[in-house]
Amino acid sequence: MDLKEGEKPADKRILQPFRLLQQDLRRLRQRYISDWTVFNQLIVASAVFVFFSNLLPGLTFANDLYVSTDRNWGTIEVIFSTGLCGVIFSLASAQPLTILGVTGPFCILAENLYSLCQSSFGIPFLPFMAWSLIHAAWMHYLLAIFNAHDWTMIYVTTFATEIFSLLNSVIYFHKAIQELQRVHDQTSFASFLYSIIGTIGTLLVAIFLSTAERWKPLFHRYIRMGLSEYAAAISIIIFIGLPHAGELATLDRDTLSVSSSFRPTSPNRSSFFVHFWDLQLGWIFAAIIPGCIITILFFFDHEISSIICTEGRFGIRKPGGPAWDIILLGTTTAMCGILGIPPANGLLPQAPLHSQSLLHRETNTTASSYINEEEKPEVDGCDTVYEQRWSHFLHAGGILCFVSPPFMYVLGLTPTSVLAGLFLYMGEQSLSVNPILFRVFQLVTPPSELPKLPEGIASYLPIHLYTIFQVLVTAGIFVVTLTKAGPAFPVLIMALVPLRLTLMRRVWSKAALQFVDHWACRNGAPEGMNEEGSVTQSQADDIVQDIEGGVSTIRQAPVFEKKDKVAPIDSCLSNA
Repeated sequence: MDLKEGEKPADKRILQPFRLLQQDLRRLRQRYISDWTVFNQLIVASAVFVFFSNLLPGLTFANDLYVSTDRNWGTIEVIFSTGLCGVIFSLASAQPLTILGVTGPFCILAENLYSLCQSSFGIPFLPFMAWSLIHAAWMHYLLAIFNAHDWTMIYVTTFATEIFSLLNSVIYFHKAIQELQRVHDQTSFASFLYSIIGTIGTLLVAIFLSTAERWKPLFHRYIRMGLSEYAAAISIIIFIGLPHAGELATLDRDTLSVSSSFRPTSPNRSSFFVHFWDLQLGWIFAAIIPGCIITILFFFDHEISSIICTEGRFGIRKPGGPAWDIILLGTTTAMCGILGIPPANGLLPQAPLHSQSLLHRETNTTASSYINEEEKPEVDGCDTVYEQRWSHFLHAGGILCFVSPPFMYVLGLTPTSVLAGLFLYMGEQSLSVNPILFRVFQLVTPPSELPKLPEGIASYLPIHLYTIFQVLVTAGIFVVTLTKAGPAFPVLIMALVPLRLTLMRRVWSKAALQFVDHWACRNGAPEGMNEEGSVTQSQADDIVQDIEGGVSTIRQAPVFEKKDKVAPIDSCLSNA
């Protein structure tokens, strides 16, 4: 699209301070009461599912941090952070579907920072991390005040989001292997062999039970529904209890290291509070660098998490609030730094799995489900989610209860093989809906069996090269996370955005890029921009109108899923 005479390159409203914050707070007031008026069995099942899918991967990260940070962070710190931040977001966030927790990418960053503090800087880890998180907090505030969602995420395409999602899956798989390696080093060979069985068993039983709704005519419909909704929880409980039965009870086991009281894991700490002011002034300013990296990671991670959990197939009708949620995220990040616990932010794949667990077929629409009468869909029978705060609040509150010694003792019974199995399950769930996986399948599909390409694309060669490039980029970023340069990997993720909008245009044709890539937060593709790659005035007007008048700016290219789970987007989003 070429600039017309008199057209400006961007809309001034995008940079108007506090514009998005004012809009988000207004929308939060409009939707808040209705978020608490919906409660049913599916919401309870969703809370239970998210409880396990958030708690147990967090415990695995805690087990990893316990070793890699020399007990500065452990199980109680991760649980405290996940539960506390989750409760705060369930009560105050603008988009309660987003799930918070300690993420794999942040754990990698923290492990590398700890190594640098010990081996290179010679300073205490927790005060330096506290200042890094405090700096990250005011950077979050600046991003929200100056509407960063508008002038950053509008340029992000599914090229970057697919790679980021794939990276998370790879990290999950890698953590599972690390857990098994740790079991191998610390237990007998017989125990290690059973751990492999427990890991694979946890994965397969969860996948098998998740298909229960398709077992008709076996069992009653409600039994099949219960097995499907509680698949992961049932599998976890089975393989937590199994090692205590029969001759398996004689095997030595590697279980979680937990605290016996409500106090930090490290024996050198007596309370959840960091004397961050004791750090030397020079290191306080030096902490701005990791603070900036954490800000990039959290902003991108949280935005992508919000995008995926509110994409079109979920039939979202209530507006979100990206700026307000970033303010809230910055606040909880600083709070975690001062308390000496790892910060929580938007989770992948838990956030979209949370939305998926709330998905239902709506046949009779009532006005009480929406903010105003105009938001009622014109067509009954669309797939949509229960947009409420209960599932987030219940699961986060349940996690927070586990900081008490009795519940902590129960966690101490959990074999690490179960955590490894859940990691595999979460990685599989995330990977199974990633379009990269399906394009990888196309690499080994005979040409005669491939779908017909649109006009302008002569063969699948550019599509295959695009897929291979995404896989290689993901592999390269993952390798970086294993080196001393690991803390900088969020910068590499953000660098994918200009890479896609500049250099890739010179390698792939316009038709090929339009076929495989789309904007992550709005309709269309980058190839609809002008030759200079900037947004024209008419496009900026469309973006701002979408932000100010629509239900949500969060849209995404179609996700490859099973046909029976894809919502009829046109009928569900009558006002989008």
